[in-house]
Amino acid sequence: MDAEEVRDLGEYDTVLFRSLSGAGSSFVAGTILGAIHATWADVPAVEKNQAWPALQKTGRMMGSYGVLFAAIGGTFTLVDAVSESTRGKKDFVNGVIGGFAAGSILGFRAGRIPVGLGAGAAMAAVSAFMDAGGQRTRAPTGREYLPYPRENRADT
Repeated sequence: MDAEEVRDLGEYDTVLFRSLSGAGSSFVAGTILGAIHATWADVPAVEKNQAWPALQKTGRMMGSYGVLFAAIGGTFTLVDAVSESTRGKKDFVNGVIGGFAAGSILGFRAGRIPVGLGAGAAMAAVSAFMDAGGQRTRAPTGREYLPYPRENRADT
């Protein structure tokens, strides 16, 4: 199976579905990262034995990270999908354009254009690197890890 067949997802390949799934999964990842960061952050309310303010601060931090990651992931997938449908091609350029747009979200949040340009260029480079590598971070080993055997066990 070649790369084109692997990426053809049928009805799940719409712009709306890709954008919402990218934003949703990024929100979950950002929320988890926000929870981890909140556990390491210095919360003065905990030292005063006040649980509710500490819980509120943790929730705000989780939400902040979740929304930021959702904006980045949603922007990447939206721009990637729109670029693909506009250009009519599935190639690395779509990911580069999406990566640049997603990275610019960080500059928008920081309020500085150079941060947005640098983060956009970095995310575009990472996207191009991943697309050039066939969307794999390691070489395939040829082994399959399935929860069930491929051959029919009733025949043996």
